Amino acid sequence: MANLIDLRSDTVTKPTAAMRQAMASAEVGDDVYGEDPTINRLEARAAEIFGREAAIFVPTGTMGNQIAIRLHTEHGKEVIVEARSHVLDWEMAMTASFSGCQCRTVAGERGILSWETIKAAIGPVIYYRAQTALICVENTHNMAGGTVTPLPVLEEIWAGAKAAGLPVHLDGARVFNAAAALGCEVADITSGFDTVMFCLSKGLGAPVGSMLVGSKDAIAEAKVHRKALGGGMRQAGILAAAGLIALEEMPKRLGEDHCNARLLADAVLGQEAAEIDMAAVQTNIVIFNMKGLNPNDKGDAPAFVASLKARGVLASAIGPHSVRFVTHYDVSKADCEAAAEVVKEELGKLVGAAV
Repeated sequence: MANLIDLRSDTVTKPTAAMRQAMASAEVGDDVYGEDPTINRLEARAAEIFGREAAIFVPTGTMGNQIAIRLHTEHGKEVIVEARSHVLDWEMAMTASFSGCQCRTVAGERGILSWETIKAAIGPVIYYRAQTALICVENTHNMAGGTVTPLPVLEEIWAGAKAAGLPVHLDGARVFNAAAALGCEVADITSGFDTVMFCLSKGLGAPVGSMLVGSKDAIAEAKVHRKALGGGMRQAGILAAAGLIALEEMPKRLGEDHCNARLLADAVLGQEAAEIDMAAVQTNIVIFNMKGLNPNDKGDAPAFVASLKARGVLASAIGPHSVRFVTHYDVSKADCEAAAEVVKEELGKLVGAAV
Protein backbone atom coordinates (compact mmCIF):
# COMPACT_ATOMS: atom_id res chain seq x y z
CA MET A 1 0.00 0.00 0.00
CA ALA A 2 3.01 2.29 -0.45
CA ASN A 3 1.50 3.97 -3.54
CA LEU A 4 -1.86 5.05 -2.23
CA ILE A 5 -3.87 7.42 -4.42
CA ASP A 6 -5.23 9.86 -1.87
CA LEU A 7 -8.49 11.47 -2.99
CA ARG A 8 -9.84 12.23 0.48
CA SER A 9 -9.16 15.97 0.31
CA ASP A 10 -6.87 18.61 -1.19
CA THR A 11 -5.69 19.23 2.37
CA VAL A 12 -3.40 16.18 2.10
CA THR A 13 -1.00 17.86 -0.34
CA LYS A 14 2.67 17.90 0.61
CA PRO A 15 4.72 21.09 0.15
CA THR A 16 6.57 21.23 -3.16
CA ALA A 17 10.37 21.14 -3.37
CA ALA A 18 10.37 24.89 -4.00
CA MET A 19 8.22 25.45 -0.91
CA ARG A 20 10.54 23.35 1.24
CA GLN A 21 13.56 25.27 0.02
CA ALA A 22 11.86 28.60 0.65
CA MET A 23 10.82 27.52 4.13
CA ALA A 24 14.38 26.45 4.98
CA SER A 25 15.82 29.82 4.01
CA ALA A 26 12.95 32.09 5.09
CA GLU A 27 13.75 35.42 6.72
CA VAL A 28 11.81 35.52 9.98
CA GLY A 29 10.95 37.65 12.99
CA ASP A 30 8.29 37.79 15.70
CA ASP A 31 4.94 38.20 13.97
CA VAL A 32 3.09 39.13 17.17
CA TYR A 33 5.31 42.22 17.18
CA GLY A 34 4.66 42.62 13.45
CA GLU A 35 8.34 41.97 12.77
CA ASP A 36 8.28 38.91 10.53
CA PRO A 37 9.24 40.21 7.07
CA THR A 38 8.04 37.12 5.20
CA ILE A 39 4.63 37.24 6.88
CA ASN A 40 4.44 40.93 6.04
CA ARG A 41 5.23 40.24 2.38
CA LEU A 42 2.60 37.49 2.20
CA GLU A 43 -0.08 39.68 3.76
CA ALA A 44 0.76 42.61 1.48
CA ARG A 45 0.68 40.41 -1.62
CA ALA A 46 -2.62 38.77 -0.65
CA ALA A 47 -4.20 42.19 -0.15
CA GLU A 48 -2.87 43.31 -3.53
CA ILE A 49 -4.18 40.28 -5.41
CA PHE A 50 -7.65 40.72 -3.91
CA GLY A 51 -7.66 44.51 -4.29
CA ARG A 52 -7.94 45.09 -0.54
CA GLU A 53 -6.29 47.39 1.95
CA ALA A 54 -4.94 44.68 4.24
CA ALA A 55 -4.70 40.98 5.00
CA ILE A 56 -3.84 38.74 7.93
CA PHE A 57 -2.33 35.25 8.01
CA VAL A 58 -4.18 32.74 10.19
CA PRO A 59 -3.41 29.07 10.90
CA THR A 60 -6.71 27.72 9.55
CA GLY A 61 -9.68 28.60 7.40
CA THR A 62 -12.00 28.02 10.32
CA MET A 63 -10.16 30.65 12.35
CA GLY A 64 -10.34 33.09 9.43
CA ASN A 65 -14.08 32.56 8.98
CA GLN A 66 -14.85 32.85 12.66
CA ILE A 67 -12.78 36.00 13.09
CA ALA A 68 -14.71 37.53 10.18
CA ILE A 69 -18.05 36.61 11.73
CA ARG A 70 -16.95 38.21 15.01
CA LEU A 71 -15.94 41.38 13.15
CA HIS A 72 -19.35 41.85 11.56
CA THR A 73 -21.71 40.80 14.35
CA GLU A 74 -22.62 41.18 18.00
CA HIS A 75 -24.11 38.73 20.46
CA GLY A 76 -27.76 37.84 19.94
CA LYS A 77 -27.78 38.32 16.16
CA GLU A 78 -28.27 35.95 13.22
CA VAL A 79 -25.93 34.97 10.39
CA ILE A 80 -27.47 33.77 7.13
CA VAL A 81 -25.63 30.72 5.76
CA GLU A 82 -26.26 28.03 3.17
CA ALA A 83 -27.77 24.90 4.70
CA ARG A 84 -24.72 22.69 4.01
CA SER A 85 -22.07 25.35 4.51
CA HIS A 86 -18.69 24.74 6.11
CA VAL A 87 -19.34 27.56 8.59
CA LEU A 88 -22.40 25.68 9.82
CA ASP A 89 -21.40 22.03 9.67
CA TRP A 90 -17.64 21.89 10.16
CA GLU A 91 -16.61 24.79 12.39
CA MET A 92 -17.58 23.37 15.77
CA ALA A 93 -20.54 25.72 16.49
CA MET A 94 -18.06 28.59 16.85
CA THR A 95 -20.53 31.09 15.42
CA ALA A 96 -22.51 30.52 18.62
CA SER A 97 -19.69 30.01 21.11
CA PHE A 98 -17.32 32.74 19.90
CA SER A 99 -19.63 35.35 18.38
CA GLY A 100 -22.85 34.58 20.28
CA CYS A 101 -24.87 34.35 17.06
CA GLN A 102 -27.14 31.71 15.62
CA CYS A 103 -27.14 30.59 12.02
CA ARG A 104 -30.22 31.07 9.86
CA THR A 105 -29.96 28.44 7.14
CA VAL A 106 -31.03 28.81 3.53
CA ALA A 107 -30.94 25.89 1.08
CA GLY A 108 -29.35 26.83 -2.21
CA GLU A 109 -29.65 24.89 -5.45
CA ARG A 110 -26.38 22.91 -5.66
CA GLY A 111 -25.24 25.03 -2.72
CA ILE A 112 -25.60 28.32 -4.59
CA LEU A 113 -27.47 31.08 -2.79
CA SER A 114 -29.46 33.71 -4.67
CA TRP A 115 -30.43 37.14 -3.42
CA GLU A 116 -34.12 36.18 -3.47
CA THR A 117 -33.58 33.24 -1.12
CA ILE A 118 -31.34 35.32 1.15
CA LYS A 119 -33.78 38.22 1.21
CA ALA A 120 -36.59 35.94 2.41
CA ALA A 121 -34.46 34.85 5.38
CA ILE A 122 -33.56 38.34 6.62
CA GLY A 123 -35.17 38.94 9.99
CA PRO A 124 -37.86 41.63 10.06
CA VAL A 125 -37.08 44.65 12.20
CA ILE A 126 -39.16 43.68 15.23
CA TYR A 127 -37.80 44.14 18.74
CA TYR A 128 -38.68 40.60 19.81
CA ARG A 129 -37.02 38.88 16.82
CA ALA A 130 -33.26 38.29 16.46
CA GLN A 131 -31.91 40.59 13.77
CA THR A 132 -29.78 39.56 10.82
CA ALA A 133 -26.22 40.83 11.16
CA LEU A 134 -24.30 39.10 8.37
CA ILE A 135 -24.59 37.04 5.19
CA CYS A 136 -22.01 34.29 4.54
CA VAL A 137 -21.42 32.83 1.09
CA GLU A 138 -19.23 29.79 0.28
CA ASN A 139 -17.55 29.68 -3.14
CA THR A 140 -16.73 27.01 -4.17
CA HIS A 141 -19.22 25.06 -2.10
CA ASN A 142 -17.59 22.01 -0.57
CA MET A 143 -20.53 19.77 0.33
CA ALA A 144 -22.43 20.62 -2.84
CA GLY A 145 -19.54 19.14 -4.81
CA GLY A 146 -17.29 22.12 -5.47
CA THR A 147 -19.95 24.14 -7.25
CA VAL A 148 -19.25 27.71 -8.31
CA THR A 149 -21.41 30.78 -7.74
CA PRO A 150 -21.34 32.84 -10.98
CA LEU A 151 -20.44 36.52 -10.93
CA PRO A 152 -23.93 37.80 -11.90
CA VAL A 153 -25.43 35.92 -8.93
CA LEU A 154 -22.79 37.39 -6.63
CA GLU A 155 -23.44 40.88 -7.97
CA GLU A 156 -27.13 40.56 -7.10
CA ILE A 157 -26.21 39.46 -3.58
CA TRP A 158 -23.77 42.34 -3.13
CA ALA A 159 -26.28 44.91 -4.36
CA GLY A 160 -29.12 43.50 -2.28
CA ALA A 161 -27.01 43.29 0.87
CA LYS A 162 -25.78 46.85 0.42
CA ALA A 163 -29.34 48.11 0.04
CA ALA A 164 -30.31 46.16 3.18
CA GLY A 165 -27.35 47.54 5.12
CA LEU A 166 -25.84 44.09 5.71
CA PRO A 167 -22.18 43.04 5.42
CA VAL A 168 -21.26 39.97 3.38
CA HIS A 169 -18.40 37.57 4.12
CA LEU A 170 -16.98 35.00 1.71
CA ASP A 171 -15.78 31.62 2.84
CA GLY A 172 -13.47 31.37 -0.15
CA ALA A 173 -11.49 28.36 1.03
CA ARG A 174 -11.31 27.31 -2.64
CA VAL A 175 -12.03 30.65 -4.31
CA PHE A 176 -9.04 30.21 -6.65
CA ASN A 177 -10.77 27.07 -7.95
CA ALA A 178 -13.89 29.16 -8.53
CA ALA A 179 -11.89 31.78 -10.43
CA ALA A 180 -10.20 29.09 -12.54
CA ALA A 181 -13.58 27.56 -13.42
CA LEU A 182 -15.01 30.95 -14.38
CA GLY A 183 -11.88 32.07 -16.24
CA CYS A 184 -11.48 35.27 -14.23
CA GLU A 185 -9.37 36.81 -11.48
CA VAL A 186 -10.18 36.26 -7.81
CA ALA A 187 -10.49 40.02 -7.37
CA ASP A 188 -13.37 40.05 -9.88
CA ILE A 189 -15.49 37.52 -7.99
CA THR A 190 -14.75 38.88 -4.51
CA SER A 191 -14.88 42.65 -4.94
CA GLY A 192 -18.29 43.08 -3.32
CA PHE A 193 -17.53 41.16 -0.12
CA ASP A 194 -16.63 43.01 3.04
CA THR A 195 -14.18 40.27 4.03
CA VAL A 196 -12.80 37.22 2.25
CA MET A 197 -11.11 34.15 3.71
CA PHE A 198 -9.14 31.85 1.44
CA CYS A 199 -6.96 28.81 2.11
CA LEU A 200 -3.34 28.38 1.11
CA SER A 201 -3.34 24.78 2.33
CA LYS A 202 -5.92 23.19 0.00
CA GLY A 203 -5.59 23.31 -3.77
CA LEU A 204 -2.72 25.80 -3.55
CA GLY A 205 -0.63 23.19 -1.77
CA ALA A 206 0.92 25.07 1.16
CA PRO A 207 1.43 23.00 4.32
CA VAL A 208 -0.36 25.39 6.69
CA GLY A 209 -2.36 28.58 6.60
CA SER A 210 -5.20 30.73 5.37
CA MET A 211 -5.66 34.44 4.77
CA LEU A 212 -8.34 36.95 5.70
CA VAL A 213 -8.50 40.11 3.58
CA GLY A 214 -10.49 43.29 4.10
CA SER A 215 -10.19 46.93 5.12
CA LYS A 216 -7.35 48.21 7.30
CA ASP A 217 -9.74 48.71 10.20
CA ALA A 218 -11.20 45.22 9.87
CA ILE A 219 -7.80 43.56 9.77
CA ALA A 220 -6.56 45.61 12.72
CA GLU A 221 -9.47 44.26 14.75
CA ALA A 222 -8.90 40.78 13.32
CA LYS A 223 -5.45 40.74 14.90
CA VAL A 224 -7.08 41.11 18.32
CA HIS A 225 -9.40 38.17 17.72
CA ARG A 226 -6.63 36.05 16.20
CA LYS A 227 -4.58 36.53 19.38
CA ALA A 228 -7.59 35.65 21.54
CA LEU A 229 -8.03 32.40 19.63
CA GLY A 230 -4.39 31.44 20.06
CA GLY A 231 -3.39 32.30 16.51
CA GLY A 232 -0.65 34.77 17.40
CA MET A 233 2.38 32.89 16.10
CA ARG A 234 6.01 33.93 16.34
CA GLN A 235 8.50 33.13 13.54
CA ALA A 236 5.66 32.21 11.23
CA GLY A 237 7.58 33.39 8.17
CA ILE A 238 8.68 29.78 7.73
CA LEU A 239 5.05 29.03 6.86
CA ALA A 240 4.54 32.25 4.94
CA ALA A 241 7.45 31.40 2.63
CA ALA A 242 5.51 28.38 1.38
CA GLY A 243 2.35 30.46 1.30
CA LEU A 244 3.92 32.99 -1.07
CA ILE A 245 4.78 30.24 -3.56
CA ALA A 246 1.28 28.80 -3.17
CA LEU A 247 -0.24 32.20 -3.86
CA GLU A 248 1.92 33.09 -6.85
CA GLU A 249 2.45 29.78 -8.62
CA MET A 250 -0.20 27.21 -7.75
CA PRO A 251 -3.38 28.90 -9.09
CA LYS A 252 -2.01 28.46 -12.62
CA ARG A 253 -2.40 24.67 -12.50
CA LEU A 254 -5.84 24.29 -10.89
CA GLY A 255 -7.44 23.52 -14.23
CA GLU A 256 -5.54 20.21 -14.22
CA ASP A 257 -7.30 19.22 -11.00
CA HIS A 258 -10.66 20.12 -12.51
CA CYS A 259 -10.01 17.91 -15.55
CA ASN A 260 -8.97 15.04 -13.30
CA ALA A 261 -12.15 15.42 -11.25
CA ARG A 262 -14.20 15.16 -14.42
CA LEU A 263 -12.33 11.99 -15.32
CA LEU A 264 -13.34 10.43 -11.99
CA ALA A 265 -16.92 11.61 -12.36
CA ASP A 266 -17.11 10.00 -15.81
CA ALA A 267 -16.12 6.70 -14.19
CA VAL A 268 -19.15 6.89 -11.90
CA LEU A 269 -21.59 8.07 -14.56
CA GLY A 270 -23.83 5.30 -15.80
CA GLN A 271 -22.88 2.82 -13.11
CA GLU A 272 -25.90 0.92 -11.85
CA ALA A 273 -24.75 1.06 -8.22
CA ALA A 274 -24.27 4.86 -8.10
CA GLU A 275 -25.86 8.11 -9.18
CA ILE A 276 -24.12 11.40 -9.84
CA ASP A 277 -25.15 14.95 -10.76
CA MET A 278 -22.64 15.75 -13.49
CA ALA A 279 -23.75 19.40 -13.59
CA ALA A 280 -22.36 19.77 -10.07
CA VAL A 281 -18.87 18.58 -11.09
CA GLN A 282 -17.43 22.01 -11.77
CA THR A 283 -14.05 22.14 -10.01
CA ASN A 284 -11.91 19.62 -8.10
CA ILE A 285 -14.60 17.86 -6.03
CA VAL A 286 -16.75 14.88 -7.03
CA ILE A 287 -19.65 13.77 -4.84
CA PHE A 288 -21.93 10.89 -5.72
CA ASN A 289 -24.51 8.74 -3.98
CA MET A 290 -24.45 4.99 -3.63
CA LYS A 291 -27.58 3.48 -5.10
CA GLY A 292 -28.92 0.25 -3.74
CA LEU A 293 -30.21 -2.34 -6.15
CA ASN A 294 -33.55 -2.76 -4.42
CA PRO A 295 -36.07 -0.18 -3.12
CA ASN A 296 -35.06 -0.65 0.53
CA ASP A 297 -31.31 -0.31 0.00
CA LYS A 298 -29.61 3.06 -0.57
CA GLY A 299 -26.08 1.71 -0.68
CA ASP A 300 -23.31 1.64 1.91
CA ALA A 301 -20.79 4.45 1.34
CA PRO A 302 -18.41 3.53 4.21
CA ALA A 303 -18.22 -0.06 2.95
CA PHE A 304 -17.54 1.12 -0.59
CA VAL A 305 -14.81 3.49 0.62
CA ALA A 306 -13.27 0.59 2.54
CA SER A 307 -13.25 -1.51 -0.64
CA LEU A 308 -11.44 1.27 -2.49
CA LYS A 309 -8.87 1.58 0.30
CA ALA A 310 -8.13 -2.12 0.08
CA ARG A 311 -7.13 -1.49 -3.52
CA GLY A 312 -5.01 1.58 -2.82
CA VAL A 313 -7.51 4.40 -3.41
CA LEU A 314 -8.47 6.66 -0.51
CA ALA A 315 -11.82 8.45 -0.61
CA SER A 316 -14.24 9.92 1.94
CA ALA A 317 -17.68 8.74 2.99
CA ILE A 318 -19.45 12.02 3.75
CA GLY A 319 -22.62 10.32 4.92
CA PRO A 320 -24.10 6.83 5.00
CA HIS A 321 -24.72 6.86 1.24
CA SER A 322 -22.44 9.59 -0.18
CA VAL A 323 -18.83 9.41 -1.38
CA ARG A 324 -16.44 12.27 -2.12
CA PHE A 325 -13.28 12.48 -4.22
CA VAL A 326 -11.07 15.58 -4.25
CA THR A 327 -8.30 16.03 -6.81
CA HIS A 328 -5.14 18.02 -6.10
CA TYR A 329 -1.48 18.61 -6.93
CA ASP A 330 -0.31 15.30 -5.46
CA VAL A 331 -2.50 13.09 -7.69
CA SER A 332 -1.59 13.01 -11.38
CA LYS A 333 -3.80 12.30 -14.37
CA ALA A 334 -2.34 8.79 -14.44
CA ASP A 335 -3.25 8.35 -10.76
CA CYS A 336 -6.81 9.44 -11.46
CA GLU A 337 -7.09 7.15 -14.48
CA ALA A 338 -5.97 4.24 -12.32
CA ALA A 339 -8.39 5.24 -9.56
CA ALA A 340 -11.21 5.54 -12.08
CA GLU A 341 -10.68 1.93 -13.18
CA VAL A 342 -10.78 0.76 -9.56
CA VAL A 343 -13.97 2.75 -8.95
CA LYS A 344 -15.70 1.20 -11.97
CA GLU A 345 -14.63 -2.28 -11.00
CA GLU A 346 -15.74 -1.94 -7.38
CA LEU A 347 -19.10 -0.47 -8.38
CA GLY A 348 -19.51 -3.29 -10.86
CA LYS A 349 -18.87 -5.86 -8.11
CA LEU A 350 -21.81 -4.46 -6.17
CA VAL A 351 -24.09 -5.16 -9.10
CA GLY A 352 -22.67 -8.64 -9.52
CA ALA A 353 -23.12 -9.41 -5.84
CA ALA A 354 -26.79 -8.48 -6.02
CA VAL A 355 -27.55 -10.74 -8.97
